[in-house]
Amino acid sequence: MMKTKKTIFSYKLTCSLLAFFLFFCSFSFMGCGRSKEPVSKSDFYFNTVITITLYGEENASYIDDCFKLASHYENLFSNTIADSDISKINNAGGTPVTVDDDTIELLQKGIYYGDLSLGQFDITIGKLSSLWDFPNNSGTVPSESDIEATLSTIDYHAIVIDGNEVSLSNPDAMIDLGGIAKGYIADKMKDYLNEKDITSGMINLGGNVLTLDDKPDGSNYNIGIQKPFSDDGTAIASVEVSDETVVSSGVYERYFYVGDNFYHHILNPKTGYPYDNNLLGVTIICPKSVDGDGLSTTCFALGLEDGMKLIESLDDTEAIFITDDYELHTTSGIGSNIPFHEM
Repeated sequence: MMKTKKTIFSYKLTCSLLAFFLFFCSFSFMGCGRSKEPVSKSDFYFNTVITITLYGEENASYIDDCFKLASHYENLFSNTIADSDISKINNAGGTPVTVDDDTIELLQKGIYYGDLSLGQFDITIGKLSSLWDFPNNSGTVPSESDIEATLSTIDYHAIVIDGNEVSLSNPDAMIDLGGIAKGYIADKMKDYLNEKDITSGMINLGGNVLTLDDKPDGSNYNIGIQKPFSDDGTAIASVEVSDETVVSSGVYERYFYVGDNFYHHILNPKTGYPYDNNLLGVTIICPKSVDGDGLSTTCFALGLEDGMKLIESLDDTEAIFITDDYELHTTSGIGSNIPFHEM
């Protein structure tokens, strides 16, 4: 049963800082007797600031190892690094390319969400994304003819995987894993830390927040959900999670205006233009960050009604939808399975 709460609900970097702030606020009020203090470091990867927080000074070196993993995966998955696996596939003209096991795994995950969303989530959106170029675009709308020309290149079914070889049956297609890669990398970081017997901390990859178990005192992590278009990172609400991820996608992450017309970065692969479905954002809470990434974009694409139905059909998964009338809509486990607080 859907619960609706009426409330007012930035870029994932600001969301990252918000989660980081709330994490330490909640920690500072735990009181005396805690066994370990948190240690935190930040660096710049994936075109955003990432922050790793672990408990205990003795674990600081493992944060540096996580940054090494970030560099490793960025060099596999980025479509702007010339010798990455993805760039090699995109530039091969349809010829098979041998790639890393992790690249195969992530591509298969992207294909899975293409199937789940009936093509509304499509990792061959690369040429369309490059055409709009939202990271650098301050107000230029591509021509209708240019947009139309990219649509024929978008079809994730063109990705052909044979063992560790990948080719594109449409050589004009271009893979862009920006909608799912950070979640996958966060999960890999967590796997590494767990292997080192580190089970308390938080991985924040520019808004993809993933927690390791619970805090040393057994309490949950308090993760903020940001008010859209807030320049100062104001939190409208927060959720308490343990060993789960909190991932948001919203129109407020990258956008521009041309006159009164609003253009945001979540593009509809069927039309070539930003989705116009009365949503401002979607937040997913689930065990795996790669699924949070895929589901946040998928549910945004599906819209409120179909997105809610999808989440209610999945185990251990909850969502918060924000409509453009600033209504906050939550799935049945928010407030019960997942503690929820309005600010």
